[in-house]
Amino acid sequence: ARPALIADALKRASARPSGNWFVVAASREVRTGGPPFGRTVGGAEVVLWRSAAGELHAGPGICPHLGAPLRESRVVCGTLVCHWHGLALDGGPFAGWEPYPAYDDGVLVWVRLDAVGGEEPTRRPVVPRRPAAGGALDAVCTTEGRCEPQDVVANRLDPWHGAWFHPYSFVDLTVIRAPRGEDDDAFVVDVSFRVTRRCVVPVRAEFTAPGPRTVVMRIAEGEGAGSVVETHATPLTGGADERPRTTVIEAVVAASDRPGFALA
Repeated sequence: ARPALIADALKRASARPSGNWFVVAASREVRTGGPPFGRTVGGAEVVLWRSAAGELHAGPGICPHLGAPLRESRVVCGTLVCHWHGLALDGGPFAGWEPYPAYDDGVLVWVRLDAVGGEEPTRRPVVPRRPAAGGALDAVCTTEGRCEPQDVVANRLDPWHGAWFHPYSFVDLTVIRAPRGEDDDAFVVDVSFRVTRRCVVPVRAEFTAPGPRTVVMRIAEGEGAGSVVETHATPLTGGADERPRTTVIEAVVAASDRPGFALA
């Protein structure tokens, strides 16, 4: 490993704008006709739900009346109804409750929190380039860790750690090219993904960080070329918390030119 190289890549990633957008869930976790979804981001409670027509809504997760946790409420015909005293929210401003901008990219749901991000806001998040939706499969995994988002990004930007700490998954890893600066800021590696003890799938992959809390691994050559693994690090706690925690939301969007792949 080359710590200075990883530190420089992390510094460049941290300087890129996010527009105050944070990944909070998989798109399928916020369902039309389903219950509200709650997530804590940077110490702020957030609630999300969909209207009867499927429109995504987001806002503070605390009821403006007496502070009930709205994630425990219910959605009635697309309206969020507080389970304490029945205050109804249709997604627009009401009684001191102000909605947050939200965006569904088809795989993940993002929420813009200007008070948490502290940057110049943008209309939409920076969504990584992915395989075309019609021929791709996606899966999303969410975990939590006692760390800061920068720790997650640094970990994912370290291509060497996979061979050292995850030999059951990666073998024959060779770094072909390291980042050369802002205009060529990618780690390129040759690596084989272990399927069984004797069966591996060799690919060439690129690791990039399009934003301060996102790392993308894209298969450039080999089986599944164009497929991506996105790692999004969303802070759970506020910046002043002495025991920071982070939600790691990882999305795999896989494609293949093999016949019948999308039907598998």
